[in-house]
Amino acid sequence: MAKVKVTLTKSVIGKPQTQRDTVKALGLNKMHKTVEHEDTPQFRGQVAKVAHLVTVEEN
Repeated sequence: MAKVKVTLTKSVIGKPQTQRDTVKALGLNKMHKTVEHEDTPQFRGQVAKVAHLVTVEEN
């Protein structure tokens, strides 16, 4: 499967707890941190939930 890089570009301060939990589940805990994940439907669902907070880069 393809790898996808996700970067936290906006703060989770003031966001609902469900969005904070989703960002944490993606492995993002600091601003501008980048993690790499497999491109799966479950991963795409998580990214869609917090799309306004992250930037996605496909390799």
